[in-house]
Amino acid sequence: MEATTPTANLLNHASAVPALEARRAWREQQPLSAHFWVLITILGDLVMAILAAYSAYGLRFHTMLRDFGNFDAMTFRQYGGHMALGSLSLVLVLGWQGIYHQNVLLRSRWISSKIAKAVLTWTGGFLAITLALKLQPGISRAYVMLNGATALLLLLGWRSLLMYFLRVSDCIKVLRQRTLFVGWNNEAMALWKTLKRDQAGAYEVLGWVHAGSPETKSPSDGLFSCLGSLDQVEHLVINHAVDMVVVADLHGPREQMIALANLCEREMIQFKVIPSCFRVFVSGLTLETIAGTPVLGVNRLPLDDTFNFVMKRFVDIAGGVFGLIVSAPVIAVFSAIVWLESRGPVFYRQRRWGVNGVPFEIIKIRSMRLDAEKSSGARWCVKDDPRRLKIGAFMRKWNIDELPQFWNVLRGEMSLVGPRPERPELIAAFKHEIPHYNARHHSKPGMTGWAQVNGLRGDTDLGERIQCDLWYLENWSLWLDLQIMLLTFFKRDNAY
Repeated sequence: MEATTPTANLLNHASAVPALEARRAWREQQPLSAHFWVLITILGDLVMAILAAYSAYGLRFHTMLRDFGNFDAMTFRQYGGHMALGSLSLVLVLGWQGIYHQNVLLRSRWISSKIAKAVLTWTGGFLAITLALKLQPGISRAYVMLNGATALLLLLGWRSLLMYFLRVSDCIKVLRQRTLFVGWNNEAMALWKTLKRDQAGAYEVLGWVHAGSPETKSPSDGLFSCLGSLDQVEHLVINHAVDMVVVADLHGPREQMIALANLCEREMIQFKVIPSCFRVFVSGLTLETIAGTPVLGVNRLPLDDTFNFVMKRFVDIAGGVFGLIVSAPVIAVFSAIVWLESRGPVFYRQRRWGVNGVPFEIIKIRSMRLDAEKSSGARWCVKDDPRRLKIGAFMRKWNIDELPQFWNVLRGEMSLVGPRPERPELIAAFKHEIPHYNARHHSKPGMTGWAQVNGLRGDTDLGERIQCDLWYLENWSLWLDLQIMLLTFFKRDNAY
């Protein structure tokens, strides 16, 4: 009798209940289907778009804004065509952004950014098209702007309410992606931590299977149980109604990995691979061809795009001017308090590393004694640091000592948002000790950043801070910058 290998079993095993049918049966047990919720989001977005059009019409022609511009007040019936066209086209643009799919409905932050992009695109496009076609009655530019603003607020608000309802009900189960890991390593752990931070819980990790590689190691704290080995995957994806397989360890037998990919394709299971050979900026990975040969490599980061760079700089200049004007009285008051407590210079200049490792002098309101580092040398500020002034703890808690850095932003040495700049004497060896440390210098340092709003500042784990900085550089957007700036006012856990 001819012996069969595990690979052959994986490829040729004929299941009584295929994985696709198993997942379908599991989902049919849920009270409402995923497609139902996709339809609800489409209808809800359409209702919000109509409400936004109606609200914009009321604001434009039935408030004090009616005297703005050369437009006479029009009846609702006269503007009905514009409102209907605008509402339908807005939903089409939202669909073009790819938000109407059951696999992404729980990714609230991603969807919010897509909604913002869609509304911005629609506002400019709708105005341009209606003006170019010279539709009658003439379109009001103020109306289109109001329509875009109200649509953004209503869409984000409605989506937030929907997410809240899904979280507190059992309906969320049908939308979660049931995930199975193949192999387990540091990259798998990092991905799991990212999934765990997702408040919506878009992914449900069922467990992991051993890939047969000596490099595979079990989760240190017993997060998940090992469900078996690689040759048992087909049985597992059927019994557990798996939606997605994530390969974390590519060092297993090549034949079994190919068989696994074929299995996922046959059963319509999402097949993902963690590119562990690319340790930095994996979101920039693209597949291209060189002389007809497919090649996978790191392309570029969002801020490498000239348009994104210019937009970020524009926001920095506008925010820097506004911040400096608004904070000037606060800086004056606290500078006077510092001078009364400790006579001497009230501003403190400190050498930090900037973009591409170019040093610059950061400006702060002095929060420590003049001789704070005379005996100890440069070191991190710690909790209850005896070197601080009495007013220093309060300033650091509320980030008041950082306000003069708006000047660094205007000078182009810093940005409003980015990795926090570090002192060269404290981090001279970090580029050798901490993986990917210097990669954070691809961007200008910021007054605040993703690491800071996650509680990582002062004397905290530098490795975690670097991971947050790299995630920010990979996922940068103006919307993310705005979120970080808003969160800065509420995140002060480790401000020493």
